[in-house]
Amino acid sequence: MSKISFISFCVEYYAEHIHKPSNEVYELFKKEKLIELLENDYDDLHGMGMEYLMQLFDEYLGGVK
Repeated sequence: MSKISFISFCVEYYAEHIHKPSNEVYELFKKEKLIELLENDYDDLHGMGMEYLMQLFDEYLGGVK
């Protein structure tokens, strides 16, 4: 999976997870520099399960959602 596909997948999955539109989640990821984290740590993160990633995003974003 390419980095762009992985980031898109994460945005879409997290949008569903928190019941928000994906465009809002993308802007949130961008604002909070989560897009950069996903790009920089792609090699480590793309093999993780989605449950782990959702927990990671929840913790990373804290109360920002």
